[in-house]
Amino acid sequence: MNIHEYQGKELFEQYGIPVPRGKVAYTNWQAEDLTRKLGGAAVLKVQIHAGNRGASGGVKLVSSAKEAKEVAEHMFNTPIVTAQTAGQAKEVRKILVEELMKIVKEFYLSIIIDRDAQKVAVVASSEGGVNIEEVAEHHPEKIVIEHVEPSVGILDFQARKLAFALGLVGDHVGQFSSILRNLYRLFVEKDCSQVEINPLIINGDGKLVALDAKINFDENAQMRHPDVQELRDFAEEDQREVEASRYNLSYIALDGSIGCMVNGAGLAMATMDMIQHYGGAPANFLDVGGGANTEKVSHAFRIILRDDKVRSILINIFGGIMKCDIIAQGVIEAVREMDLKIPVIVRLEGTNVEEGMKLIRESELNLTVASGLEEAARMAVEAAGKGGAA
Repeated sequence: MNIHEYQGKELFEQYGIPVPRGKVAYTNWQAEDLTRKLGGAAVLKVQIHAGNRGASGGVKLVSSAKEAKEVAEHMFNTPIVTAQTAGQAKEVRKILVEELMKIVKEFYLSIIIDRDAQKVAVVASSEGGVNIEEVAEHHPEKIVIEHVEPSVGILDFQARKLAFALGLVGDHVGQFSSILRNLYRLFVEKDCSQVEINPLIINGDGKLVALDAKINFDENAQMRHPDVQELRDFAEEDQREVEASRYNLSYIALDGSIGCMVNGAGLAMATMDMIQHYGGAPANFLDVGGGANTEKVSHAFRIILRDDKVRSILINIFGGIMKCDIIAQGVIEAVREMDLKIPVIVRLEGTNVEEGMKLIRESELNLTVASGLEEAARMAVEAAGKGGAA
């Protein structure tokens, strides 16, 4: 789960991490008023769930309240496309109006989970303000990684070690250590999967300040954090994914033309791999889970069909606790109810598979039975058109 920059900075403030003064504007008039209150100069940042905003016109410096109003009006009326929006234009609904700060030096600082090391990793660099991927590619020697044992937490010597590696001296070492300890506390207490400050700056007053904030949360732990769940901005998410979450369906939209309905994440990945092996492209990842009943199947169909690129649907379900004949009946009822015209290929395996296959064959619906995953994938690709193209 992602949140906006301004929400991340509000959390930073709660944890004692210095951030610039700023508030969110929902209209150009508010942007004008907020800029005036900041002394007549400010930086305007569009608030969307994507990075690289500056390179796409989403971050602008203004020198007057009048200019802020004009710039904000343009931002609100101009959908933005960045390197991280997959070519899609995103509507701007919020703009962070923030005080201008003199930047003396920029750094990069983040905390992530290193699954290979089975530890938390602090990643820091003296090259802030740019994509860390670019630094890793061109200047890997400028990236410093310090692993933290979760049962112990970050220790003072580790914070000082990182500060020295960034070239910090004097009071800046203590400031950095305080920010890092508070950032780590936020990371652990809020069950984050990533926290990132890029850039962390030394401002004109010689203070370390978080000029940006990016926070991702582990969705599996959010039942413990109702306050964090309230930060979710549904308007920034794919509406199909939002709808799927309401029915406990795991759905991720992709760019292909073959809709996938599978139970089990591993089987779903294998299904998508097989589709690509036969020259097609999956339109989605969709895991209906172990309890694939009629209601879930119906909702899954509706969500898949909201993608107008879908040309065929592949159902690949293993019947364990939920028997294949029950699953087949659910598929039949859902297809009949929706009067589907798109070809549907069904591959079932597991308990009562013969009974399930018989029900589908005798349904007189636009359902095609496949005897195995390879056959099912090949048939779905052929049904969608050559190469699975829409």
